[in-house]
Amino acid sequence: MTGKIEGKTVVVTAAGQGIGRASALAFAAAGATVWATDINNAALSTLDGEANIQTAHLDVLDAATVAAFFEKIGAVDVLFNCAGFVHAGSVLDMPDSDLDFAFDLNVRAMVRTIKAVLPGMLERGDGTIINMASIASSSKGVPNRAAYGITKAAVIGLTKSVAADYVAQGIRCNAICPGTVESPSLESRMRAQGNYEEARAAFIARQPMGRLGTPEEIADLAVYLAGATYTTGQAVGIDGGWGI
Repeated sequence: MTGKIEGKTVVVTAAGQGIGRASALAFAAAGATVWATDINNAALSTLDGEANIQTAHLDVLDAATVAAFFEKIGAVDVLFNCAGFVHAGSVLDMPDSDLDFAFDLNVRAMVRTIKAVLPGMLERGDGTIINMASIASSSKGVPNRAAYGITKAAVIGLTKSVAADYVAQGIRCNAICPGTVESPSLESRMRAQGNYEEARAAFIARQPMGRLGTPEEIADLAVYLAGATYTTGQAVGIDGGWGI
């Protein structure tokens, strides 16, 4: 499957750490030319010098910046929308500002990048878009994740809409729905709860496999979907059995 993306140009957002970084490395190892983008220049710099990877600062919240970046780099074969943010709290805890920000980063940012790459993909009659959703979405209700679950459900809707509109024109669009994955973001959330060991144990306890996922496991799925030429419109769970 990895041979199907050899020589392809791949853009990964939020590639400085976690799943994004692991995916940039996995795409590069599969022979793709990778643009690894992030707003965190320090994190992104850890990819400098990696074979087949070019790094670029990209703020996906800025429409003009997004348009200029994609115009500069030219044809994109695979877009992996990995940028996102996890807010805590129920719907009663959720201020409008949290929901607005979650929609802007978790959903509208994907719309911006998709709009930037889709015309070129349609012109060539081929292209793959992969969106980062979550098992916490329309797939599963998760306590204290209102803004996150609402917006990740919207990501699945966006994915299916793009897939349905362009399935006959060579475009494939799929979503990845991870469970709980080891990442700097998760580490921050566990430490923010006050008792790190207790928080970590609780996250692990809700996983039927008895462990957290790894960024590399999610990256393997991203590479697979990039080359899966008969797969589109799917929200693919990779959650250690949490969604069973």
